[in-house]
Amino acid sequence: MTHRFARTAGWLALPCLVAAGLLAWYVTREPASPFADAQASAADPALVSRGEYVARLSDCVACHSVPDGKPFAGGLQMATPLGAIYATNITPDQGTGIGSYSLADFDRAVRHGVAPAGRRLYPAMPYPSYAKLSDDDVKALYAFFMHGVQPVKQANLVNDIPWPLNLRWPIAVWNGLFAPTAPYAAQTGQDAQWNRGAYIVQGPGHCGSCHTPRGLAFNEKALDDSGKPFLAGALLDGWYAPSLRADHNTGLGRWSEEEIARFLKTGRNRHAVVFGSMTEAFNNSTQFMSDDDLAAIARYLKSLPGDPQRDGAPWQYQAQSAAARLDSPGAHTYVTRCASCHGLDGKGQAEWMPPLAGATSALAKEDASAINITLNGSQRVVTAGVPDAYRMPAFREQLGDQEIAEVLSFVRSAWGNHGGAVSAQSVGKLRGHTDPASSSPIILHMR
Repeated sequence: MTHRFARTAGWLALPCLVAAGLLAWYVTREPASPFADAQASAADPALVSRGEYVARLSDCVACHSVPDGKPFAGGLQMATPLGAIYATNITPDQGTGIGSYSLADFDRAVRHGVAPAGRRLYPAMPYPSYAKLSDDDVKALYAFFMHGVQPVKQANLVNDIPWPLNLRWPIAVWNGLFAPTAPYAAQTGQDAQWNRGAYIVQGPGHCGSCHTPRGLAFNEKALDDSGKPFLAGALLDGWYAPSLRADHNTGLGRWSEEEIARFLKTGRNRHAVVFGSMTEAFNNSTQFMSDDDLAAIARYLKSLPGDPQRDGAPWQYQAQSAAARLDSPGAHTYVTRCASCHGLDGKGQAEWMPPLAGATSALAKEDASAINITLNGSQRVVTAGVPDAYRMPAFREQLGDQEIAEVLSFVRSAWGNHGGAVSAQSVGKLRGHTDPASSSPIILHMR
């Protein structure tokens, strides 16, 4: 019996050792790079300029910088379900930045999430989207970071993720399951403008990082338009990033291509004004995009069908004055605190004060955005270097949880809105986990 058991254990141990060896090889191997044999080259001003534009498309500065800090020097805290992650220094400093990276090292980090020596990056770095960057754009981006960014000697902060959650080898398995490895391939059935828009949205723009719902493994449920969840709206960091599909209520169904492009270029249109996390994306990225690229993005987004079953019955405006409903909970607060900007009729004022009638935040089932901006206000919108004169003020000091819940419930049920009631408990939860927006614009000049 003992001999038979030992022989059986030996046969079982063999495949286990082979599997362990394969796993060890898989998690420590370096991804292939087309630049593995590339030699260092002198700075090419045209390539550096092109790389700066790709960095704007990719909004690198927003995550790798902090207000009042040096561009790309890192330090931004990003909350994750595992703990706090701090963005790293990606200036060309040799000691604390990426100055020692070869083009292949840079490529592996950006498109595959693997730093030199096989260190896996957390997917807070949107490499599942950046994987779709073209070789030419990666080369340009590298040229910009090596020759167009000032080196900053600033040590990286230590991530606040406890053991064993801070072990990085499982990320290799996660990558194998959820992260693509091939650059964007143009769809032959679409024209050049559509494909350019798809490339920006899926790749450098990494729009899905915020606007696509996540699975149980914190993966985006779809990375391109082949999946229905792609850009269908998601809750993230106390904000609801709305659908970017043709959903009538919670998406872009009522927006024209011109209105989408205008929103990305100026931060506003007749439907909405940027707020929340989108303010930083506008301040540092979308307004710097060319008109052709904005038109391409709009063309692509308008091609994505909505889902009436998920989105619900289409909103229709119902004319009424908030002053005529003062017997409703929250109506008096709205009339005295909100109507001067957003109107008794909920229609706002041109493109400066956004309408609340038909607003996504008033139609979505998720109420996080409505609560968050009411509690904490909005950041300054900066267009062409000029801060906006108007901003949503924070009401966390003036109104209690119940008052905010009542006024938002009123807004989400007036003028045909059907987002649903807001509870005081939901307000209290976000009050404890969010901070007021700074009135100072968060905008960084890359060089």
